[in-house]
Amino acid sequence: MNAAYVFRVTFELDPDRVSVSPDRFETVVEVSAPEPDTEGWLLFRDRLWRGSVSDEPSTRAFLGDRLGVTVVKAAFRELRTDRAYLDALETAIAADLSRFEADGVDEVLHKYLGSSVHVRES
Repeated sequence: MNAAYVFRVTFELDPDRVSVSPDRFETVVEVSAPEPDTEGWLLFRDRLWRGSVSDEPSTRAFLGDRLGVTVVKAAFRELRTDRAYLDALETAIAADLSRFEADGVDEVLHKYLGSSVHVRES
């Protein structure tokens, strides 16, 4: 299984005793998606809403911790996945729909990821 949450981020450098120019950069960050039903697998529920970042300050901090820089802007782009991961994700969601306050798996995926799920064939 292979999947990643893809974000576009803008970060800035604020080094001690040196100056840099430019001090802001934009890049794409891929965060590996934990396997469903393992620690961290609910990243989509905790960070996204309708295909967008739901709480930008906490998502900037989350990404900044991983990058080791100050993230000043973060935007969600997609869940890039293979079919095996998406199938496992759908199974895990279906096993406990009540945690998502939804009536079906498709509703959950749309509620959090919008139309930003892109399945790549291996």
